[in-house]
Amino acid sequence: GADLKERAKMHSSEVSSFVSRARATINELANLPVPTIAAIDGTALGGGLELALACDIRVAASSAKMGLVETKLAVIPGAGGTQRLPRTIGVSLAKELIFSARIVDGEEAKSIGLISHVVEQNEAGDAAYRRALALAREFLPQGPVAMRVAKLAINQGMEVDLVTGLAIEEACYAQTIPTKDRIEGLLAFKEKRPPRYKGE
Repeated sequence: GADLKERAKMHSSEVSSFVSRARATINELANLPVPTIAAIDGTALGGGLELALACDIRVAASSAKMGLVETKLAVIPGAGGTQRLPRTIGVSLAKELIFSARIVDGEEAKSIGLISHVVEQNEAGDAAYRRALALAREFLPQGPVAMRVAKLAINQGMEVDLVTGLAIEEACYAQTIPTKDRIEGLLAFKEKRPPRYKGE
């Protein structure tokens, strides 16, 4: 999250500008055309959790601490937290966590759907990072165009009704049909070998 000592010295106009830049940066992360994974090995409070919420997948150590604690400071999450948290864990629970400024550990975060995976912390303090890398390795062999449009279909589809979402899926699927990667995938399957995708 933000450096609160630094924020205390800012004029109100500087705070607005800072939060606006943070929001824009976090939105850019959310809109990256590749899968993103947040690895939370320590503390992700306020803006730190908002950054993690902008990622496609979140992994945390059981000892990690997460929360949108801004109401303790008489403000609200301003970089997407009030919008992404309810979409992730549901409206009622998101309100409870934001209204109470409660901090949850990795186990509770997993149980409420805030994170996808919880791991026991290791001596190096990078267990979540290692699990995130393992997930990334699972994604790596897949077709890059398919990954990009799958993310687009999911993200856009979640913002609309089902019928419109299915139309978005159809349009995204159509983008994969003329690709060289699709032909390579079929050929590799036929030849019983790993595909060599080029993102074309």
